Amino acid sequence: MESRLRNTFSKKERICGKKDISRLLSEGRFGNSGCLRYCFIRDNGAGCDRIMVSVPKKLFKRAIRRNLLKRRIRESYRLNKKDLATGTPVDIMFVYGSREISGFNEICSSVRQAISQINRAGSK
Repeated sequence: MESRLRNTFSKKERICGKKDISRLLSEGRFGNSGCLRYCFIRDNGAGCDRIMVSVPKKLFKRAIRRNLLKRRIRESYRLNKKDLATGTPVDIMFVYGSREISGFNEICSSVRQAISQINRAGSK
């Protein structure tokens, strides 16, 4: 929970491992917000919020464009992770879904909207 207060993005805040990813995809809940699709699951067992970012190679053939979008999504999450509801830790996967390269402000608003939707789904 302390990492949520600090404006950092450390290794322990990333989803690594096939078991965690397959659990997220099989048991998670999906949603859309702007140019992003997201999947999340509560009570991940890791003790902190974790994310995973994906930009499909089918949409962007060049690695430089995929990496640019992944950096923008991670930075947007880093700036907005303090808005996640406290309580149980959550795993989130963001998948970029637009064929155009969006600006940082548009991605940031999509991440903010996704976080608010996750908070609303968690309170139900």
